[in-house]
Amino acid sequence: MTSSSPASRAGLSTLLKSTFRSLRWHNYRLWASGAFISNVGTWMQRIAQDWLVLTHLTNHSGTAVGVVMSLQFGPPIILMPLAGRVADRVDRRKLLLVTQSAMAATALGLGLLVLTGLVTLWHVYLFAGLMGCISAFDSPVRQIFVAELVGDEDLPNAIALNSTLFNSAQLIGPAVAGVIIAAIGTGWLFFINGLSFIAVLVALMKIRVGELRQLPKATVSGGASMIDGLGYVWHKPDLVIALTMLFLVGTYGLNFPIFISTMSVTEFHGGSHLYGVLSSAMAVGSVIGALLAARRESPRVAVLAISAFAFGVACTLGAVMPNVWSFGVILVALGAIAQTFTTSTNSLVQLRTQPSMRGRVMAIYMAIFLGCTPLGAPLVGWVADTFGPRWALGVGAGSGFVAAIFALTYHRYRAIKARLPH
Repeated sequence: MTSSSPASRAGLSTLLKSTFRSLRWHNYRLWASGAFISNVGTWMQRIAQDWLVLTHLTNHSGTAVGVVMSLQFGPPIILMPLAGRVADRVDRRKLLLVTQSAMAATALGLGLLVLTGLVTLWHVYLFAGLMGCISAFDSPVRQIFVAELVGDEDLPNAIALNSTLFNSAQLIGPAVAGVIIAAIGTGWLFFINGLSFIAVLVALMKIRVGELRQLPKATVSGGASMIDGLGYVWHKPDLVIALTMLFLVGTYGLNFPIFISTMSVTEFHGGSHLYGVLSSAMAVGSVIGALLAARRESPRVAVLAISAFAFGVACTLGAVMPNVWSFGVILVALGAIAQTFTTSTNSLVQLRTQPSMRGRVMAIYMAIFLGCTPLGAPLVGWVADTFGPRWALGVGAGSGFVAAIFALTYHRYRAIKARLPH
């Protein structure tokens, strides 16, 4: 066997440096390491929470899982105006210290209820709602904070690496959660997640504040109304396309906890182990998709349209897979496609928005990304309960196809309008 040539080794080294170039920033390395540990805990709690609702507090109710998702991810829609205003005006590192601490407290509180045997379904609903309210302020600030850690030239790469780390955590969290649930139950997973926030809090405290990029912040005289953000988006065709596509796919397609949990229980008759393994299978694809996104210099609308169409195809194939092995393979592909779509959308929205408007525009983005999935979750859960989880996947497929058609139609409309005499 011959060793690789110097040219091939140099090419591999260049590829790795390009893919992971954001790690040359000290502050980003700190943030990424803390966030990864916290994300592992977050994924463990997600599995525990879904499993608690699906198998202990209800009789395999996909609708109840959908309601939990609505309460946890719905508040960004209601709180969007205030969250956007705050994100454009505050010290973002300090706000993250507050929000991350509050999230840790909610995880520990719910864990205590589960371990003492006092938990009921309405408790889960309550804590999901509290987590959603905190996330409404945490999420847009967390997205913008990445731009303070790296330069604009590395921003798409940093966003993609964030997604890589988040989905790498998904490889570990669900698999470990499945084992722990089978061994000692769900309660301790909430405590583990609460403690995992220590890592990101330490990272935030150790960041070199003097090296943070000072992004422009909105002032009272400059206006911080969400009306400004919506008006800004309306006059940016690429933003209109990206956010509308995200709304369509996010509302009806990104309901993976419902898809995977109901397929695991009702179609393949598995337990928590299978749910964890299938979630990890999807995470493999998500990591692949995020790493591919990290290599791209700048996102384009065409990438969004292609990935949305591919999402529809993958959901369609998943809906007709006859056994758990073939379904797992489709989940890998679906994870890669969904990650390509969401990561590219995030990068495009941030880079096509001027820095002083990013808080308000990213609040709109996060309200759609986090808030619209719960709007569709009860419907998708009802479809899974009434017609079966394969039909629920069909709803997801339709969202991808409609989003791709919208992008092509709107783009052609703008092109024709530009050629008409004014």
